[in-house]
Amino acid sequence: MPLNYSKWDKLELSDDSDIEGHPNVDKKSLIRWRQRDIHEKREMRKLRIAQLKADIACNEVLKPRLQQITQEVEAQGAPHFSSLVERFKTNPSPEAPPTNAPEQKSYDEMLLSLMLQVWEEAKKKGVEKDDPNLSDALVAGLKEHLVKLDEHQEKLRKDLQHEEEEQHKKITMEDLHEGFESHYVPPKPAPPPVKGAIQPEKPKKTVTEYEVINPKGVESAPQKEPSTSSTPSPSQTAADNDDELPELTPSLEQFSRIPLRGYEDSWEFIKAHRDVYVPGASDALLVAAFRAQRDGNAKYAQQCVHQSLLLQYCEKLGKDGPSLFFRKMTSGDPRATSVFEKDVADTYAHLVERVRISKAEESAAGSEQIQLVPENPDQSISFNVPDGPPPENIELEGPGFENVSVEEVKKALQMRWDVFQSFSEPLQKALQSQSLDEVNKILGAMSIEQAEQVVKLLDVSGILSFSGGGIRDETGQDEEEGDEGDVEDDGEGEGEGEGAKNQDVD
Repeated sequence: MPLNYSKWDKLELSDDSDIEGHPNVDKKSLIRWRQRDIHEKREMRKLRIAQLKADIACNEVLKPRLQQITQEVEAQGAPHFSSLVERFKTNPSPEAPPTNAPEQKSYDEMLLSLMLQVWEEAKKKGVEKDDPNLSDALVAGLKEHLVKLDEHQEKLRKDLQHEEEEQHKKITMEDLHEGFESHYVPPKPAPPPVKGAIQPEKPKKTVTEYEVINPKGVESAPQKEPSTSSTPSPSQTAADNDDELPELTPSLEQFSRIPLRGYEDSWEFIKAHRDVYVPGASDALLVAAFRAQRDGNAKYAQQCVHQSLLLQYCEKLGKDGPSLFFRKMTSGDPRATSVFEKDVADTYAHLVERVRISKAEESAAGSEQIQLVPENPDQSISFNVPDGPPPENIELEGPGFENVSVEEVKKALQMRWDVFQSFSEPLQKALQSQSLDEVNKILGAMSIEQAEQVVKLLDVSGILSFSGGGIRDETGQDEEEGDEGDVEDDGEGEGEGEGAKNQDVD
């Protein structure tokens, strides 16, 4: 079997027998001259290749511009040719080939030189400036140069290919590169658990030390293991009482958006994001599901429950739990899918029930109300309800009204009437009935902010007659008597009156 030495063809090797020179010239000089000749030819070849690439790139820019000029001259005639020549002379574009050559011409200067050459060739053919065939001669000259440009471009490409083949015939230092490298790459650290996740309890060791009379004798005696016991530390107790709930990370947020039964997408996502399969991730998804269900987003709540149980099943299956779980689910095994989907449905139903119970407990806990009550049993609250707008003629009689302006009285009465008219019809009827219970019933049906605003308007307009503009907080008076406190009203002025109470209704 003949041996194949073709893989050594690119190695340029020589020995003493390859160099034959004149006997009067030492061999070391001949070797150095040959090395220098080889390196000089390599450098000249590299320069030649760079020049060919630059010429090809320049011609590729000039060709479409020359084609456009040919089409425009063919359509508009010789005057357009003259205008282009004038523009290239007076206002050429500075765009030029990206080379470091001194006095590098721009593209417009190259086109101007070519167009002037076309004009000279047309004059040599006997076509003058006023000749009707001038446009045809110019177009023919431009097309002829386009053909020459294509031929020259093809020749340049062939020369470039030949030079590159010669360059790669022998292996040089520039062809050496790093094929592969073998070194130790440490594994990525495990991602941290979700913030707020419940950490497994670790047994704490307590060491019992004994004080002895003869410590030297104890040191020389054989030692025994100290007694240990698992006792919770203060930090652990504080952690148990911490009510911080696990929150979704950005990766878990994306993971929770995967549609139901998207097992392949979930598996690919877990492989690409290691921080999804960490302690506390399933709890964070359940918390997000509870919040979504409470806000009325049932579809997203189901997705969160589905992805949470998916992570729980992977954790329960052991070290290779994710691959084992998804292999079962993607294989279409009806036993595995039915068990998992039933668990998802049951868990979601339980979550819906818990949300309903939570809302019921919140509503049953009571809501704060604003109620009007006198400060002491000896006083009462009355309402000065206007019968209508103030009359046109008002006469002020009696002591104390000498310096009172009639216009100010009219404004006050008009403000009282406007405030009364701004109230709802049930509140107007309750005020006209002079029944404190009816007014409190209307105030109890309002929100805290709205009721406070109504009490403020009643006080400012003078409809509410009492000796103090404050609002009393008698919350929980039924459970614990005597626990009273004054809460200042947010209104601007303080009138005369008793107060109002802020009471919880169970």
